[in-house]
Amino acid sequence: MNKLLVLCGLSASLLLAGCQSVNTTSGGAVGVERKQYMFSMLSSEEVNQMYAQSYTKTVGEATNKGVLDKTSSDAKRVQVIADRLIAQAPNFRPDAAQWKWEVNLIKSDELNANCGPGGKIFVYTGLIDSLKLTDDELAAVMGHEIAHALREHGREAMSKAYGMEMAKQGAGALLGLGQDSLALADAVANYGMTLPNSRSNENEADLIGLELAARAGYNPNAAITLWNKMSKASEGAPPEFLSTHPSSSSRTASLQAAIPKVMPLYNSAKK
Repeated sequence: MNKLLVLCGLSASLLLAGCQSVNTTSGGAVGVERKQYMFSMLSSEEVNQMYAQSYTKTVGEATNKGVLDKTSSDAKRVQVIADRLIAQAPNFRPDAAQWKWEVNLIKSDELNANCGPGGKIFVYTGLIDSLKLTDDELAAVMGHEIAHALREHGREAMSKAYGMEMAKQGAGALLGLGQDSLALADAVANYGMTLPNSRSNENEADLIGLELAARAGYNPNAAITLWNKMSKASEGAPPEFLSTHPSSSSRTASLQAAIPKVMPLYNSAKK
């Protein structure tokens, strides 16, 4: 057990040694102020470029398969909502105004949407059709995904992965650990470090997404109905302790506490 604790400490030390503390976004009305540690040799521009290449490839594949939807009423809805949300992104980080934003709707039964580094957005028709999302609810989920990109949660996760890999490479020689012990150490580090931070990232995306939607003139109360629908659609999901997403009850409680902070922004946008 002592060896495992040493490995976790080694991982953290190596990660911090090669990282820099950054503020990717301003706190906003919702007050997201957590310091983030990014691997100093992994720049935002590099991550954005890597993801842009992957995004272009996926768009091309979707086009070839005939599942890229650019003309339907839902495609137009997604574009309008994205435009309104993107216009508010500089309130959290001014450089987002220079990002090369893209948004595409994919015909798929998958209940999913995502926004990758640099503002590359995918929405899947299954999310809209299965949950019968209103514009306000669609803005809530898209705002949540855009928030992940603004906070650079992808780059943050890659930075952690670098630290973990560096620790693993040196652990065997330093501690004399066998393969089985290293595998166990991986599990300890994963559940003890990575997953709680992932849940923290989800909460940050909820809060920033809530504010983005409110600033864009979408009712923040829709975030509650959205996640209630998502909860019903994902019954049987693993418990919160082993999940990267907050439980439905903790997520709803956090959102409800933040809604009064953003209602003035919504009311002002609706005038």
